Amino acid sequence: MPIQFPPGLMVSVSGFRGRVGDPLTPELVSGLGAAYGAFLQQEGGGDLVVVGRDSRTSGPMFSRAVIAGLLSAGCRVVDVGVVPTPTVLLEVEYHDAAGGIAVTASHNPAEWNALKFGVAGGTFLPPDRMARFQHFVQTREPDRAPWSELKEPVTDDGAIERHLAAILALDLIDSDAIAARGLTVALDCVHGAGGLIMPDLLTRLGCTVEAIGTKADGRFPRDPEPTAESLSDLGDLVRRSGADVGFAVDPDVDRLSLVDEAGRPLGEDLTLALAADVVLRRTPGTVVTNLSTSRVVEDVAKAHGATLVRAPVGEINVASKMMEVGAVVGGEGNGGVILPALHHTRDAPVGAALILQYLADGSAPLSQRVAALPAYRIVKEKMSFSRERLPEAYRSLESALAAEGIDHSDGLRLEWPDEGRWLHVRPSGTEPIVRLIAEAPSDVDARDLVASARNCLEGVARGSS
Repeated sequence: MPIQFPPGLMVSVSGFRGRVGDPLTPELVSGLGAAYGAFLQQEGGGDLVVVGRDSRTSGPMFSRAVIAGLLSAGCRVVDVGVVPTPTVLLEVEYHDAAGGIAVTASHNPAEWNALKFGVAGGTFLPPDRMARFQHFVQTREPDRAPWSELKEPVTDDGAIERHLAAILALDLIDSDAIAARGLTVALDCVHGAGGLIMPDLLTRLGCTVEAIGTKADGRFPRDPEPTAESLSDLGDLVRRSGADVGFAVDPDVDRLSLVDEAGRPLGEDLTLALAADVVLRRTPGTVVTNLSTSRVVEDVAKAHGATLVRAPVGEINVASKMMEVGAVVGGEGNGGVILPALHHTRDAPVGAALILQYLADGSAPLSQRVAALPAYRIVKEKMSFSRERLPEAYRSLESALAAEGIDHSDGLRLEWPDEGRWLHVRPSGTEPIVRLIAEAPSDVDARDLVASARNCLEGVARGSS
């Protein structure tokens, strides 16, 4: 029987995500694996699929389930084990595979897990193909291979080492210059897959590493999303160790957040801004980011005479736009850096290497260099709201706030460019909530924008009751 998506399963361009046990079960995951294997073969991509996972306690169960599903559909499987999600995508390219599946819920709490789907060449499933795959899942029963044609999965333990080597070989990274700075880095891997790659990378770049959360056991001691609110322990570690910078990653290591030498979180948006500065100093070109990313990235691009292009939120949306315009760097304001010289995937290890290069490019402490950039305050909140009522809410917001710039490509984005303010309201693709994100030169103005949006949505909700 075709699969019918159970209530509570988050289905989006990012894949399929849910709480472990309800709605995400091994039976469902195995069915999705079989469907993806059959889908790839139907589209002519071949039958080789790479599978990897993050460190969640449900990972062994779900990775075995998805591998079983793939094998049942006649696929050959390369299991790369516990690795960062960007490593899985690099391995798809390395093995010339038809696709890949990362078993990870990224920044979600430990009781969640998910499947993310990659395609040949090492990117995530583009929106049009994801739509076709979702239709396939709900309307087709995958063909199953006979017993005599079932393959044995192959284990590959070299994925992380290849990832490290590829980063260190980048022309943008001057390992000797970074090592000459004698940097101390404080690191928080939140007991995710980052513990298997980040300390080694930093050590190879000549840094002294002071780390917490490097045991990849999936028992997250804090909110796994590396927002400023969850980085107090990292800030303490920076101050105790006298580190030059603090790095925090999420469980699947595609997002990087920064803490300065005083132990103060800098906000995820600055990761891309500083990485872009390094790239644009060496390689002029276009920068791509999403509609919810800080204006500081645009300011950095302008300082180098570069153009900034915005895309809808979602890694594949940004990556697709980057490939379309030939961007030299891009990413998202959640700490996700995409460097096409390596691949078109958010990659925290390559982001960390670029930030170390940023520090090596100057002599001043990180806090002083960041202080020289235009200052904005960004406020991110979320609320429960009926998705069916969002079109009405967008109309109400447009009427109430009278913005100079209006963008409907991903929810609603309102902008007042001369005042340095913008507001973005959109449904989350990874949680059953609506996100309210605003930026302005002052915290008060940003919070006022979010409050105005919240009041407007609450007014629409009350009108329906």
